[in-house]
Amino acid sequence: MGIGRRRASVIAGVAAGAVLATGTTLWATDSGPFRDSYCWGAWEQNSGPSFLGDEALGKSGSERRATESAASAASSAGGPHGTCTVAVSSEVEDDDSDEPLTFKDAVTLEFGPVPAEVKEHRDWLARYFHGSTSPLPDGLDGMVAGDRGMLVLPSACDRDGGPTVVTIRSESTGDGHLGKVAMPFTIGTRADVLRMLLDAAGTAMDKAGCAPAHPLRSSSPMVTVAEDEESASSPLCRIPGMTFDYGKGSRYKQQVGAVTDRLQTCSVVWKTLRMPDEPSAQYVMANGSRLADLFEGMPEGAEQGLVRRSCDGRKTVFYGHVETGLQDRGRPSDQRVFERFVESVGKRIGCGSGEDA
Repeated sequence: MGIGRRRASVIAGVAAGAVLATGTTLWATDSGPFRDSYCWGAWEQNSGPSFLGDEALGKSGSERRATESAASAASSAGGPHGTCTVAVSSEVEDDDSDEPLTFKDAVTLEFGPVPAEVKEHRDWLARYFHGSTSPLPDGLDGMVAGDRGMLVLPSACDRDGGPTVVTIRSESTGDGHLGKVAMPFTIGTRADVLRMLLDAAGTAMDKAGCAPAHPLRSSSPMVTVAEDEESASSPLCRIPGMTFDYGKGSRYKQQVGAVTDRLQTCSVVWKTLRMPDEPSAQYVMANGSRLADLFEGMPEGAEQGLVRRSCDGRKTVFYGHVETGLQDRGRPSDQRVFERFVESVGKRIGCGSGEDA
């Protein structure tokens, strides 16, 4: 949805709120001497999606600012890490209030290890292994959608045996007399976001001191999601045997992701008016050691929703998680729904005996 149309819908009755930019140090604005670059120089103005271009500054009072933390090197305590947010803010008059409607669209870039705490780790997996994402081509380990992206850096950037990951995510809110509202915000096409992701990865590796001899590149087309979000139904994820009782008045929606030998995803959310979608369930198959390593540290076993297999000679992870709202609604049980996911997808990709890897 375009920025103009989104504002129009808010003025018509859907209020909006403000996004807080993360990071610690103001690094660049479009009115200062560093107006052309953001996030340690990873991105430049007019270098890709409209969010980085002049179009995003076309509304009254528009301003683009970037805040970034200090970028730590691989040799530092905790390993390579950095956070940067680029935000575009603007405002328009509110016919129903003396105060204007204010808006902020923001893109946050982070590089570092995956979260160590289990709850934060689950939230991270829900965001970046979402059913809307496409797996990256050309041997790159990661995925991308119009509003998010994730890339596992080469092993030279690993710290304490774990991978370093670069992520991008978007947020958009507005603020008016009716209160704050989260709104959808698409950064650009998958190709746009992948370009931003690769530029960010190059900068992150330079800052961390682990850049390869040749930059990471991609030129092949991506596998795209065939269909948009749809009402959750039985069977879930279009896999026979994955059955839930959603109850009356269900607002559960599912996004079935790309189905490949390397990755298969399915996400379920609870839709709430004027609020971000609430994650409700997620199922993932990740084939290959770099992606499988992103699940290290999570509780393992079928009863925990995480099993490892050797599938056609490749290290493979099957992951399933159900949040509180859907828990105990699986038929005949939540665990059996997960096991059915493992059986069906494992058979498709050649998991053989099904013994743990």
